[in-house]
Amino acid sequence: MMRDLVIIIFTAMLVNNYVLVRFLGICPFLGVSKKLHSAVGMGLAVTFVMLLATAATWPIQTYILSDFHLEYLQTIVFILIIAALVQLVEIVLKRYIPALHRALGIYLPLITTNCAVLGVAKNNISEGYATFIEAMANALGCGLGFLLAMVLFAGVRMRIETAKPPKCFEGMPITLISASI
Repeated sequence: MMRDLVIIIFTAMLVNNYVLVRFLGICPFLGVSKKLHSAVGMGLAVTFVMLLATAATWPIQTYILSDFHLEYLQTIVFILIIAALVQLVEIVLKRYIPALHRALGIYLPLITTNCAVLGVAKNNISEGYATFIEAMANALGCGLGFLLAMVLFAGVRMRIETAKPPKCFEGMPITLISASI
């Protein structure tokens, strides 16, 4: 059992990375990865929201939507749950870590529409994780994979700042080229 959970976590983190393989969550990946502190903060916030969203959506899907044949409401219900959770995270950050709250800026509320968070919630169902623990392990792995991608790209962007690319590549063009590589 423990071996299976470790495999789920590392597969979600490295093999099926939501940013690098599935190309979900690109907006905060490009927008908040300029500084390592902001990238880590966003990665941790997204990981936290992924875990909370899975903890809330998996039982709702399993015990309410599926039992009452309301699967067609899945996306709407999941988005509402994620929006509420992001508001909770924003309130906590604003109260206890105001510097990180300011650094994340507009990208923090955008976690609500971050397709990686919704993707994890929906994929936990579609990939058939039969138990709550497996779904949580997948969410943890996806969150850690998002954090890993954010930290790695923050390092790349810090290196880009010290480089002298041609004038036509400065700013977003060199960022997009670096992300594609």
